[in-house]
Amino acid sequence: MNDHRHGKPEGVDLAARSRARRRALQATYAWQVSGTGMRGIIDQFKHEQEMEIADLDYFEDLLVNIEKHCKDLDDAISPHLDRAIESVDPIERAVLRLGAYELIHRLDVPYRVVINEAIETTKRFGADFGHTYVNGVLDKLAKQVRGAEYRR
Repeated sequence: MNDHRHGKPEGVDLAARSRARRRALQATYAWQVSGTGMRGIIDQFKHEQEMEIADLDYFEDLLVNIEKHCKDLDDAISPHLDRAIESVDPIERAVLRLGAYELIHRLDVPYRVVINEAIETTKRFGADFGHTYVNGVLDKLAKQVRGAEYRR
């Protein structure tokens, strides 16, 4: 049973999931700039101590599926950008891909949680005003792909 008022699915450790998203952002960034396959990136990150307190299953789900659906995610994001996806700052691009994946494929995560996590992660790792750009893009995408939930 879900507690819809707070967007917390039963049995989910939200702090561990937030840590998994932060690590997934770092891993996605590494994947984008290194050209290394995602499986190699996942293995590298899994060995780091901080992963023990993150939601490892969620971390792997995010990364495997960002790689698998990257073209579709970029196609979903692109109409909401003011430039080519390749021209977006690599941290912001990684956050947008992560957020787009969750908005489109992880319907168990409320869209407001996806956007808030993306904003907070971008504030922590991105450029000074990158979070406002990420917020605008993901808000437009959420309105498009989660229309019914968005209007509630």
